[in-house]
Amino acid sequence: MGSSDIVLVVGATGGVGRRVVDVLLKKGLPVRVLARNEEKARKMLGPDIDLIIGDITKESTLLPEYFKGVRKVINAASVIVGPKEGDTPERAKYSQGIKFFEPEIKGDSPEMVEFVGMRNLINAVKGSVGLRNGKLIFGCEDNGFRDLAWGALDDVVMGGVSESTFLIDTTGGEKGEPTGLFKGTVSTTNNGGFTSIRTRNFSVPEDLSAYDGLELHLKGDGRRYKLIVRTSRDWDTVGYTASFDTTEGQWQSICLPFSSFIPVFRARTISDAPPFDPSSIISLQLMFSKFEYDGKLNPTFVEGPFQLPVSSIRTFIKDPVTPRFVHVSSAGVTRPDRPGLDLSKQPPAVRLNKELDFILTFKLKGEDLIRESGIPYAIVRPCALTEEPAGADLIFDQGDNITGKISREEVARICVAALESPYACDKTFEVKSVIPFSEPFTVDLENPPQEKDYEMYFKDLKDGITGKELLEQSPVPV
Repeated sequence: MGSSDIVLVVGATGGVGRRVVDVLLKKGLPVRVLARNEEKARKMLGPDIDLIIGDITKESTLLPEYFKGVRKVINAASVIVGPKEGDTPERAKYSQGIKFFEPEIKGDSPEMVEFVGMRNLINAVKGSVGLRNGKLIFGCEDNGFRDLAWGALDDVVMGGVSESTFLIDTTGGEKGEPTGLFKGTVSTTNNGGFTSIRTRNFSVPEDLSAYDGLELHLKGDGRRYKLIVRTSRDWDTVGYTASFDTTEGQWQSICLPFSSFIPVFRARTISDAPPFDPSSIISLQLMFSKFEYDGKLNPTFVEGPFQLPVSSIRTFIKDPVTPRFVHVSSAGVTRPDRPGLDLSKQPPAVRLNKELDFILTFKLKGEDLIRESGIPYAIVRPCALTEEPAGADLIFDQGDNITGKISREEVARICVAALESPYACDKTFEVKSVIPFSEPFTVDLENPPQEKDYEMYFKDLKDGITGKELLEQSPVPV
């Protein structure tokens, strides 16, 4: 995670969320907080916290400018459960855990917070945090085709005679799908020697700053081409350029990291140009040219006809991919409807799921939205949360079977650690401490336990295990 990549914390005034903010700040990471109540948030988190005011249950409050620069999200927002008989201003009864009071939902319903709120939050942040499979700029996706307005820009502007065009071949793709086709004839007559196609300026700049580069899927012809990206609306201006080689007769994916694009103007590198800014891309250009940069020549250049099928241009996130969205859910979300489960032996939230307006059902629906969003994620399902300190030995599990307790402070540390772990990416897991409910856990403040290396737990996590597998099994007939 880059030092300038902002981590957005949602639910930052809650028991886990405020601890997440504290852990991030202690690590020196830039933090932005989404909260509903400005006075409460500043009183709890400090007057200087980067704060945006919004409510995930109200889509209209999640303004696009709020999320500019956000690259990671930790969502600790949750429906509020409290004692029917009321609580202290500090929510002392709530902090003891649901098994110590008769619970009811306070405020917005589980459906609004855990499902509708999750949907709104995902839609608000997905453009800034990015998608695992990238963002399509041009080409086919999901039985649709995103086209761009390409036009020829050849050496005729300098007196040459080369010519090119760009068209859509409706069945020319690798699997018979539509593909773009950059084709033409290049000539060095009259000191020419290049041909290209360039898009019109985009009406709205493309913000691709969540990604690491551009990927072209094309059928090579053994020649070297250039991709030129412009960040200015001026026509005759610096283009950030990357050259790439192709293999004759083969469909291939070519990844061009943004870090490889160099500022060029009329085949000359510009040493004092501004750094490339992928957050404001205005146009694209594909070029086949005799010239490289600063007087050097393209070693693959030959005069005559050429054609380059380009089926797609999209962004990519470089490996190893780490979670961009970490969500604090709950153990037990798959259990209320699990066949053959003895509910009397389950935690109160499982037994009282219906009475609590299907709290776990909607938490699971919210999880599903994350898993289906395309955002690299980690879903943390803590068992019963306590105010005990972090430091107890832990048990990580998958499949939604364990019960127990865990410190809110420990959960906060796990969430922050997951942001940096490729092993946690696209995983769903439960976690508890080894300390039973009947035993309090304390630490020696003068000699606190060393902070854990959570990577040792993440490494054992498996793909595709959520506990929903058991919901799909039919009960065994008796």
